[in-house]
Order: sequence, then structure tokens, then C-alpha cells
Amino acid sequence: MHVLILEDEIPAHQKLENYLNDFFSNTVKHDWARSKKEAQQLLVNTTYDFILSDIQLLDGISFDLFDTITVNCPIIFCTAHDDYLFRAFDTNGIAYLLKPYSKEDFDKALEKYEKLFQKGDYRPLDHTTINQLKSALTEEQVVYKKRFVIKKPDGLQLLQAADISFIEASGDFCIAVDFKGKRHPISEKMGIIEEQLNPQKFFRINRSQIVHIQYIINIENHFKNRLLISLEGGKEKFMTSSAKTSNFRQWIEG
Repeated sequence: MHVLILEDEIPAHQKLENYLNDFFSNTVKHDWARSKKEAQQLLVNTTYDFILSDIQLLDGISFDLFDTITVNCPIIFCTAHDDYLFRAFDTNGIAYLLKPYSKEDFDKALEKYEKLFQKGDYRPLDHTTINQLKSALTEEQVVYKKRFVIKKPDGLQLLQAADISFIEASGDFCIAVDFKGKRHPISEKMGIIEEQLNPQKFFRINRSQIVHIQYIINIENHFKNRLLISLEGGKEKFMTSSAKTSNFRQWIEG
């Protein structure tokens, strides 16, 4: 068994790796790529049993990759997109996982892959299908911030939005903290930053804090209809405002 994981977010890759090993009750050999360029190099030289692929990679969408390289193995897409795109998936019989997905969701997707492959019902993606998916993505897609340019004493640094665990307001600017706990100043106010981020991945839990769903470790009930949230890279717990708690609960359930 040899699997290819295409995923730009580090925690999401670790989650897929753990779920794979649990499903097959063994350590599954796999390669990992965060960009189309890395994936292309792997696909040219290696044959895989199946692929777990996010749609948005660091350098573009994976649909472009599969339109360039013929892949003769099943692909299970892991995505936070919905609406038009999911209808296109269902129409073409393509397996997908909706982020944030559970272990049960993952197991069902792999069971579907196994049944289709054993029956010989799987058909590779063709150009027509990929074009339909691209068209659906264009209708559904809104462009959100992929990275921030951080000013440092020795120059500029790029901070990927996918690596941000949480953002805190700090006067007229904000501090973005990555999953390793490193702090990055952003010279914009909280409201402007919130509008630039993908609302399926980021949520403003109170007036001064935004959290990334991929880095939530634990959620605890608190007094007055509030929740305490533990995040990777954060030393303290974060509290939802009472006005935000209900919408936050709906958001984490997808």
C-alpha cells in the first residue's frame, strides 16, 4: 500500500496520516506534498494505490495538477468547499471529505474507495469532469487571503494563513501566532483581517481574537454560555463571548 497525501496544512496532513494508519491497522507508506510542483515530481516517478487531496494547495488548486497529469488511481478530495462544488462531486460520483471531518467520515470514504475499486467501478478523472469541477469551483469560490507579508528588522517574511493558529488584537495592529507559538505582527485592524480570512477555517470568537479550526485542541464549557478553547501555539485558553458561542458551535460542526 502506497498513498499520496496532497495537503498544504501541516495539522491536516498529520490527521490524515493518523487516520490512515488506524484504518489499515498498520503504518501506511505515504508521500506528502504541499504544492502542485512537489506533487507533480512525485506523480511522474511513483505509482500510488490512491490519493488523498485537498483542493487548495500552496501554489494553486489540485484540479490543475490532475488536468496536466493523468492519474490512474482513485482520488478522495478533502475540502472545506461546498454548494456548487459538492453538487459537481455527487454528479460525477467522486468521493470527498468535508472539513472538518471525523474519523467516521474518513472511514466511510475509504470503505467507498475499497468497494468501488474491488468492483472495477472506479473511472479515472477525465478532462471533461475536471472542467466541470473547475467551473463549479469558480462559481462557489471567493478569494481569501493565503499569506501575510510580515515586516521584520532584517526584511520581509511570508506567513501562510494555513499556519496561523490564532490572531489577537493589539491596539491599532494585530498579532498572529502560528502553530509553533511564534508571534507575527500584522499592521492591520482585527475587522479588516477578519474580512480577508476564509470563514470556513477562521472564526472570530470575541472582539479581540480569531481562531483557526485546524489548531483547536480542546473545547470546554464555561459559565454564562461561554466556551474555553485550547489552541496549538497558545499558552492560555481563549474564551468565546456569550454572543458568539451559539454561532461558534454551529461553525465547528460544519
